[in-house]
Amino acid sequence: MRFAHIDIETFSSVDLAKCGVYKYAGAEDFEVLLFGVSVDGGPVVVYDFAQGEELPDEIRKALMDEKVIKVAHNANFERVCLSRFLGLPAHTYLPPQQWRCTMTWAAYMGLPLSLKGVGAVLGLDKQKMEEGKELIKFFCSPCAPTKANKGRNRNRPEDAPDKWELFVSYNKRDVEVEMQIEEKLKRFPVPDQVWKEYFIDQEINDRGIGVDRELVENAIRIDGEVREELKKKMQGLTALENPNSVQQLMGWLGENGVEADSLGKKDVKKMIDGVEDPTVKEALLLRQQLAKSSVKKYEAMRNSACADNRIRGCFQFYGANRTGRFSGRLVQLQNLPQNHLDDLAEARELVKRGDLEALRLLYSDIPDTLSQLIRTAFVASPGNLLYVADFSAIEARVIAWMAGEAWRIEAFASGKDIYCASASQMFGVPVEKHGVNGELRQKGKIAELALGYGGGVGALSAMGALEMGLEEEELAPLVQAWRAASPNIVRFWWDIDRAAKKAVFEKTRSKVKNIGFRYQSGFLFITLPSGRELAYVKPREGLNKFGEPSITYEGVGGTKKWERLETYGPKIVENIIQATARDILCYAMRSLKEKRICMHIHDELVIEAPEGTSLEEICEVMGRTPPWAEGLVLRADGYVTPWYKKD
Repeated sequence: MRFAHIDIETFSSVDLAKCGVYKYAGAEDFEVLLFGVSVDGGPVVVYDFAQGEELPDEIRKALMDEKVIKVAHNANFERVCLSRFLGLPAHTYLPPQQWRCTMTWAAYMGLPLSLKGVGAVLGLDKQKMEEGKELIKFFCSPCAPTKANKGRNRNRPEDAPDKWELFVSYNKRDVEVEMQIEEKLKRFPVPDQVWKEYFIDQEINDRGIGVDRELVENAIRIDGEVREELKKKMQGLTALENPNSVQQLMGWLGENGVEADSLGKKDVKKMIDGVEDPTVKEALLLRQQLAKSSVKKYEAMRNSACADNRIRGCFQFYGANRTGRFSGRLVQLQNLPQNHLDDLAEARELVKRGDLEALRLLYSDIPDTLSQLIRTAFVASPGNLLYVADFSAIEARVIAWMAGEAWRIEAFASGKDIYCASASQMFGVPVEKHGVNGELRQKGKIAELALGYGGGVGALSAMGALEMGLEEEELAPLVQAWRAASPNIVRFWWDIDRAAKKAVFEKTRSKVKNIGFRYQSGFLFITLPSGRELAYVKPREGLNKFGEPSITYEGVGGTKKWERLETYGPKIVENIIQATARDILCYAMRSLKEKRICMHIHDELVIEAPEGTSLEEICEVMGRTPPWAEGLVLRADGYVTPWYKKD
């Protein structure tokens, strides 16, 4: 046997969506119901464990055989579940190196992640069966006991033989669809280097990150008590039945002379700053506190923590299939609130002890305090510390290197503050942080954050320029000044635009510096400096809102649905830069593979290691320039902590 295509159906009382596959498969009542498999491309056979069938020894041995490649769609699920099925010790999993994932392959090609979505876009002969969702709900999760079902709390094959027969067919069809995906995509294999990155990702997910269960439980309890108090205060002020209701509160504000189109965070802050009525102001301040979503993160931690108080499966490899960047799962580590408390350790200790009275005395906004403590719930295991290292201004460095913006490259090489350097270049005067012309640094900062990918006045506003104190009439000149100071970046946008259009419109190849473009078999491929490729599905010529030629392609847009999207030079540059930054992070992961990486957030790595491990060595290794990026100046900085935080 050389390879096996596999799909399984399982039962567990643990909620898979809320808790993740690692906790799901660790439940006492977890079991594999159906095992669909094709050996070496042969016919699909379904083994019905729920009705007493057993897995042949040959296949059982193949699951443990490093020479046999196992293939599945979202292979992490099969790999983790089958680790339990085979009786491996708790928190020990089949090696990911023996697995290949057709979901990852689809993502590499810019296709949807779901089996159904891939099948539809590729126009496969056999599509995923529509009945699957209902069948999974019926057989794979507990059910409520009723008179009609004779008080049972789960459904078994004998309870609905016709449905079970259909479920077996569904399991078989999934393997067939997965095999067809592989057949369709075999002309475009995933590079070995990307599979190696996938293996590292799976090892990080298997390892997990520790959580402070005591802190989490007390944070949830305190949040509940404080919210109830805030809600009662607000009811007393407004006489509303449900002051959490946006509609009711907006009506009350209107009756009190405050017109509100929205109660979003920014809108509420503006109203607080502008209103004079003390009762209305207090109601808005209470609304601001109630709007904090801190408890959701804590609840996600409690839900997904395994028996050893580690959360596993927080990262989705190739979750952003336009760039190949990672996305978050479960706790969503990619969007954790920042911490700004000076006494973070003291606040953390009070919450961990559950001392609400002390918190009331010391902190006026307890929901905000709990929000700032979310990061600190992630902890090192006993005897270890967390070594946190992140890249400094990685995207700004990459775009300067790619575009050949010499003054930027020199600024990074000499360790200058890029916001000061940018402001200095824009306004033609020296700018120093907390020094000469220091007030211009803020303009340099907002311009750097908003304008690198073709953004204009709208991008500055969205980034919060007006809230930072800039005037409306300053924005357009700021855009002009930034672009004038960065002519090579601006030129790079439109060189990329022309090269991409040439490849798509003429169905040919083109190149800009070390970035390659080619059209092949209904895809636009962009070859990055690392050699990895970005894929755009079914690109073709369209017209933009100005009536000029543009590129459109198929993908998941703002509607979260598969649709035709438009792109152009600066947006393609954004994809290229972010994808290259991702490749640099993965290069650092490979270099630090033996250091027990337990988390990564954007451009930051978190390593769990014994006290005395050299942080300087970690930062030095992380800051090494990959061999394919000669001339790129990188830098990584870090800190050591027993619990995670934003330093």
